Amino acid sequence: MIGLIYRAADRLRRRRNPEDHGRIGEDLAHRHLRRNGCTVVARNYRVPSGRGEIDIIAWDGDKLAFVEVKTRSTADFGAPETAVDPEKRERVVRSAQDYMRRAGVSWDQVRFDIVRVVLGPEQKVEWTRGAF
Repeated sequence: MIGLIYRAADRLRRRRNPEDHGRIGEDLAHRHLRRNGCTVVARNYRVPSGRGEIDIIAWDGDKLAFVEVKTRSTADFGAPETAVDPEKRERVVRSAQDYMRRAGVSWDQVRFDIVRVVLGPEQKVEWTRGAF
């Protein structure tokens, strides 16, 4: 039943905002993580200072995963994860530290993942655990 609701929401979103690849990719990543046993606790978490954002925060077993989602409309312009440069990683880590402090989670309980989404005729979603 929930799958039917998700598909209907996807169609509506794509019709209203066909160029919002980032949002579509995050929706697909969210579902992919849930299908693989994760419990998503936050989406688009922003630190109060406004200097960082984490796309998805999810528990994967006993690890809290801070997930960066990278979406491309096609694979023609290189792999999506190449956009996660050292500066972006640093911002994600700083944002994660803020979340960890607020949630009372320690460093040994976390990891940083990347979900790559390629839209197009052959949609692909790939999840790399412990990417950085």
